[in-house]
Amino acid sequence: MDSFAFSENLLNLAAVIYQPNDDIDRILASFAARLRSEGHRIGGVVQRNRRGDCGPANLMAMIDLMTDQTIPICQDLGAGSKSCRLDHAGLADAAQAVRRAVADDMELVIVNKFGKTEAVGRGMRVDIADAVVAGMPVLTAVSERLYPAWRDFTAGFGTTLFCDGAVIDDWWRDTSRRASSRRLIAATGTVSAMA
Repeated sequence: MDSFAFSENLLNLAAVIYQPNDDIDRILASFAARLRSEGHRIGGVVQRNRRGDCGPANLMAMIDLMTDQTIPICQDLGAGSKSCRLDHAGLADAAQAVRRAVADDMELVIVNKFGKTEAVGRGMRVDIADAVVAGMPVLTAVSERLYPAWRDFTAGFGTTLFCDGAVIDDWWRDTSRRASSRRLIAATGTVSAMA
C-alpha cells in the first residue's frame, strides 16, 4: 500500500481503499446496517455477493439502502463465458437508487464501489459526482489497483480511508458532526460553538 498516501481534503467524499483480501462488501454493508439501526438516514447501494455453483460473479446484487430492494447486477452468460457479466440494466437501476438518495437529502450516500466501469467513465461515476456537487457526504470503496483512476476522477480531493471498520466509523462521526453544524448554521443563520 505504498503507492498512495492517505489524505483528508474535505469534500464530503471518502473512499475506502481496499485490497483483494479485504471483504469490502461486508464492511460497507455492516457499516450501513449499523447506522440505519441507530436511526440515521442512509441511502445509496451496497453490494451483496453469494457463492454458488458458478462462483460469486453470477450472484452479485446491489441492495438499495432506502428500500432494501435487491437489484441483480449480473447477466447469466453461461458457465464457459469469459465475457463481462455485469448487467448494465441492473447497474442503471442501482444508479437510480443513488439518485433517489440525493433527491431525498439523505445524511449519507453510499456507493458500493468506484470500480472498473467507473474508472473508464461509465457506471455510477456521474452519480458520485452529482452527490458531491449536491453537498452530500458520500462514501465509496476503491480497489488499490484502481487508485490512480480515482485520483484522476477526484483531482486528489476527498478523503482516503484504510479498509478498517473503526477508521470508517471515525470518519463518519467527524463528517456527521460537521454536517450537523452546517445544518444548524443554515437553520439559525449563526455560527454554533459546534462548528
